[in-house]
Order: sequence, then C-alpha cells, then structure tokens
Amino acid sequence: MTGLVVCVLVLAAAGVFGVLQQRRSGRVRVRGRDDGKRLGADRLGGELGERATLVQFSSAFCAPCRATRRILGEVAGLVPGVAHIEIDAEEHLELVRELEILKTPTVLVLDAGGRVVRRATGQPRKADVIAALGEAV
Repeated sequence: MTGLVVCVLVLAAAGVFGVLQQRRSGRVRVRGRDDGKRLGADRLGGELGERATLVQFSSAFCAPCRATRRILGEVAGLVPGVAHIEIDAEEHLELVRELEILKTPTVLVLDAGGRVVRRATGQPRKADVIAALGEAV
C-alpha cells in the first residue's frame, strides 16, 4: 500500500512539473544574468540589425528549432532593421557556456548595440517576439 501511495505522489509531482515547464517554455523574459552582456558581429558570425537582432541557438537534432527559425525569419522580414542570426550551439560551445544556454532553441533579443535585452528558451510565439523587439528599440 505504501508503494502505491509513493507512486501516486511521484506521478502527481511529475505532472505538476511538466505543466509548469510547458507554460514557461517559449516565454520571452528578462534575466538578471544577461544585464550588460554585449555581443558583436565578430562573435555572432553575422551583421547586427540596425534596430535589433534575434540570435537563435540551435542544434541539428532539435525539431522546435526549425519552427523557431521560421518564426524569427518571418519577424525579421516584417520588422525593418531587424536581423536574424542562427548559431549552431554544438560548434560554439564557448559562447554557449558564457551565455548560459541550457537548451535549444534559445533566442536572445539584442538591441542595436548588441546588448542582450530579452531571452526565450523553447519555441517562442511570434507575438511575444514582436513585443520584445519593441523594448529593444
């Protein structure tokens, strides 16, 4: 009987954790650890946008990365002065460690000077990305 109770409690805790993790995934938010970090074109492998830059960290086996690439490409095409740069996380491990990228896709929103102003872990929603760009300008 005790084993059954423990099993039910573990399953309930795992369910709550899964729901919370799903709700957090893809949300664009500010992280205190990103304050003051700047990235230049030399480190990103592409030119920064005139107004803002969307930097996507991806990996080859990541299915949500393809959808994120499409979303960010659409946003960069819609909003003038915004660039989209995709970085392979496996090939840039030093940068991944420095920026504390823990999973892919992770999207960083940079202002015109290359300062990290927002971060999204998981597949972001198009409206959230556009709203975050408003704060980057």
